This record gives sequence, C-alpha cells and structure tokens, in this order.
Amino acid sequence: MDTKKKYRFSGTMRNPNNVAGNIILSIGCNLRSDHQLWSDPSEREAIKIRLDEPHKRKIDLADGVLVLNVDGYIGDSTWSEIEYARAHNKPIRYLEPAPTDKERTE
Repeated sequence: MDTKKKYRFSGTMRNPNNVAGNIILSIGCNLRSDHQLWSDPSEREAIKIRLDEPHKRKIDLADGVLVLNVDGYIGDSTWSEIEYARAHNKPIRYLEPAPTDKERTE
C-alpha cells in the first residue's frame, strides 16, 4: 500500500462518522508493506490464500461492507470479497464511486 493509500485508509478508519457505535472488522495485515514475514513472493501468496477464509468469516459477521477503493483501485482479493458479500446479501458501500460490473471484467 503506498503512502497516499495508507493515509486515506487510516483516516477513514479513524473517522468518527464511520465508526461511531460500530464494530470494525478490518484487514489483519497489509501484505503490500515491507515486512520480513512476507518478503518472499511465494510466502506472500500463501499468506494471502490463508487470509481469504477469515476475511469471508468477517463478512458473515458483518451487517455490511465498506470497500476502501482508494483512487478507484480494487484488487483481486477484494473483488472476491465483494462477490462473496453480494452472494450473501450484505450491503456494500464504497469510499469512492462504486465500479460497474463492466469495469470488473476489463
């Protein structure tokens, strides 16, 4: 996660209008940051796969999902979580304008 995205993410999570009275289920770690645990690309991919299930369990617990699509970016893992949330009828909100399904396929 670049500095700009990291700042927008942390700012959104601290915003009292977004967190007042809510329980926030967030990411467990940022695999785009520099850290020795995921410096090896194959290990980073393995961690990413292991995190998929817990993220989907968080969606099961959630009343809704807020996608932090900073600069419109949504990665493959997040798309997978959006599709999971849709399949389970969870309301989805986006930090920035929501992408269209057509944009997903391009």
